[in-house]
Amino acid sequence: MHIIKDENGNVCPHGHEHSHEHGHAHTHDGVCQEGCSGCEPHDPKKENIALLTYMLQHNEHHAAELDQMADKLRKAGMDTAAEQIRKAVDEFQKGNLYLSVALATVKEN
Repeated sequence: MHIIKDENGNVCPHGHEHSHEHGHAHTHDGVCQEGCSGCEPHDPKKENIALLTYMLQHNEHHAAELDQMADKLRKAGMDTAAEQIRKAVDEFQKGNLYLSVALATVKEN
């Protein structure tokens, strides 16, 4: 399970689990559980900021992993597959830009 943090860096675990091919599981409902000292369950803005921050960082991590995979495939002579992954990484980066704008907007309001 991954842990999200609020805008002050306080740890906030959150709820439903799923896993990825590379073997880690994490959760995504954004609701802070009991014992989370940094965020209050009654503050949706803080919950949204924490979840958006986590998701943006998580997506950036996956984009970097995919970029490394594309390098390995290119070195192995699999240029077509590497190119498709590079295109996917470009789309991840576009999505991350939109998430960054959304996060900034939530923080401003």
